[in-house]
Amino acid sequence: MSDIEILGPRDRPPLGKWIPLSIQHVFAMFGATILVPLITGLNPATALFSAGTGTLIYILLTGAKVPAFLGSSFAFIPALQSVSAAYGLPYAMGGAVAAGLFYCLVGLIIRFTGKDWLDKALPPVVIGSVIVVIGLNLAPTAMNMAMNDANGEYSLVCFSIAAVTLGVTVIANIFFKGFFAVIPILMGLVTGYFFTLIMGLFVPAYRLIDFQVVKDAPWFGLPVFSVPRFSLVPILTFIIVSLATICEHLGDTLVTSKVVGRDFYKDPGLHRTLAGDGIATSWAALWGGPPNTTYGENIGVMAITHVYSVWVIGGAAVTAVLLSFLQKFGALIRTIPTPVMGGISMLLFGIIASSGLRTVVESGVNYKDKRNLTISSVILVTGIGGGILKFSISGDVNFQLAGVALATVAGIILNLAFPLNKGTVKDKMWDVSLDGKGESN
Repeated sequence: MSDIEILGPRDRPPLGKWIPLSIQHVFAMFGATILVPLITGLNPATALFSAGTGTLIYILLTGAKVPAFLGSSFAFIPALQSVSAAYGLPYAMGGAVAAGLFYCLVGLIIRFTGKDWLDKALPPVVIGSVIVVIGLNLAPTAMNMAMNDANGEYSLVCFSIAAVTLGVTVIANIFFKGFFAVIPILMGLVTGYFFTLIMGLFVPAYRLIDFQVVKDAPWFGLPVFSVPRFSLVPILTFIIVSLATICEHLGDTLVTSKVVGRDFYKDPGLHRTLAGDGIATSWAALWGGPPNTTYGENIGVMAITHVYSVWVIGGAAVTAVLLSFLQKFGALIRTIPTPVMGGISMLLFGIIASSGLRTVVESGVNYKDKRNLTISSVILVTGIGGGILKFSISGDVNFQLAGVALATVAGIILNLAFPLNKGTVKDKMWDVSLDGKGESN
C-alpha cells in the first residue's frame, strides 16, 4: 500500500494543509498567467483577478466536481494583438466576450446532440496543424522581445538576459523533480529579473528596471470594469480561434479525467465544463483581462501531489484574487524587463507549436495519405505565411480574416470537402475510457 494521502475532488484538507496546497497552485499558474497580459499590453493584476474569479465561476457551474484552475490563454494572443492593432482594445475584449458565449453555444449543442459533429469538423489533422500555427505565429514576438531594446535595435545585453532566463527555465523544466518541475516559468522569471538587477548595479547604462512605478502605486485597489465594444470582424476572429481552444479544453478535461480517475465528460458533462470555461472567458473580458483556459501546469501539480480537491483549487483562486488587489504587487510585475519575458516566450511559444505536433502524432495521423498532407500544408502556409482575406460588404463593412483564424477556416473547409479515407487516421480525438484507477482501457 502507498503511504501517499489521496484527496478526492470533494475532500477538504485541514486548514494547516489547505493553505500551502492552494498557494502551491498559485505558484504553478502564476508565471504563465501574468505573461499573457504583459505580452498583449493588458494589466497583470486584472489577469490575476479574472483568473481567480473565473476559476470560482467554473467551480460553481461544474457543481464543484472538476478540480481545474483557469488562467490566461496563450492561444488568443495573436487575435488579441491583431484585433487591438486594427480596431482597438475594446473591440478585442468584445471579441473575447463573444468567444466565451460561443463556448456556451457549443456546450449546449453537445448537450443535446453529442460531440460526433465536432470530431468530424475538427479532426486531429486540423487541430494539430492549427496549434502549430498558433505557436509559430508568436515566434517573431518572442525573438523581438529577446533581442531588441526599447528602440527596436538589436542589443547584446537584452539577448544575454533572455539567454540566462531561457537557460534556467529549460534546466528547471528538464532536470528538476517534484513541485519545482511544474514551476519552471516562475523560476526563469525570478532568475532573469535578479540577473537584470545585478547587471544594472554594475553597469548603470544597462539598468532596465525602474521601481518608480511601484513607489507611485497605492497599496490597495480594485480592478476597473471594462466596456467592450462589438464589431463583426473581431467577433468572427475570436470565434474562429475559439474552435481550436475548445478542442484544447476537451484535451485538458480528458487529461484531468485520467489523472483524477473520474470521467468528467459524463459527470458533470462536457456541456457544463465548456459553459464554465466560456462564462469565465466572457467574464474576464468584461474586466479587461485575457480569455481564460484550463491550465496544464495545475493538472501537473495534482498528478504529483495526488491532491485533487476542488477546495484546494478554490483556495488558490481566492489567493489570486487577493493578490490582484495589491496594487504595488501589480506594479512590481509590470517592471519585469521585456527580454526576461522574451526568454520565457522562446520556450513557451515553442511548446505550443510542439504540442500541435504531439496532437498529430499521438492521434495517429497518416501523412502518407495525400488528403492529410494537403490539409496540413495549406493550414501551415496560410497561417504562418501571413495570409489575409479581406473585402468590403456594401462598401461599409471591411471584413478581414488573417493568421490563425484564416488557417482554421481553410483547414475546416478542406477537411469537409475531401472525403476521409477510412483506416488512415483516427477521426475521434477525445475518446474517454477509464477504470477506477484513472487508466485508459
